[in-house]
Amino acid sequence: MNERLRTAMLRHGVALEDLAETCGVEPKTVERWINTGRVPHRRHRWAAAKLLAADETYLWPDVLETSHERRGRANRSELVEIFPDRASVPRELWLRLLSEAQEHVDVLVFSGTFYAQTQPKVARMLAEAAGRGVTVRLCFGDPTAQAVDIRDREEGLGGTLAAKIRSSLTCYRALPDLDGCDVRLHPTTLYASLFRYDDDILVNPHAYGEPASANPTFHFR
Repeated sequence: MNERLRTAMLRHGVALEDLAETCGVEPKTVERWINTGRVPHRRHRWAAAKLLAADETYLWPDVLETSHERRGRANRSELVEIFPDRASVPRELWLRLLSEAQEHVDVLVFSGTFYAQTQPKVARMLAEAAGRGVTVRLCFGDPTAQAVDIRDREEGLGGTLAAKIRSSLTCYRALPDLDGCDVRLHPTTLYASLFRYDDDILVNPHAYGEPASANPTFHFR
């Protein structure tokens, strides 16, 4: 429980909806800041502190500790890590990024079959994320699109890519009925699969003739 934040809101007559509008988030997100003590992203902390005429570090004392850690990493670029292939990305990283997402989960792939294989409960986790106010957007290749057929031939898949896409879609068939979830198809020639979680993104480039799983994966923040 963040008593300082709750008290500051009461003192200034700021409702959940008011703070949510100022920060550009859902009221449920503000509730989590108060009830669970979760520390918001920096831009949200600044907006809240300005509205409540309070110091950011007073409302969220934990920021003092994390700021020291951040200074120690100040010389690091936005490239966090390079994995030699997608299989080298730790399963724990996939799970952590998804479970900690507060605003957005965006996935752009052709079939993305590994996504559910690596995270067997991914559909439920995405539904839970939407339930806590996260916007979930998944975009798969259109099985009937020319781009899918071309990629299938480039990778020597023998006409199976379209079937893999349809198989993947069955894992997420319940999501479009939920508020905040969107599952769509695209006819685009992809040069990289993208997995974005708030300010973190995993980028898996596609090299000609090679499956995406065999290519490096970059973690940017």
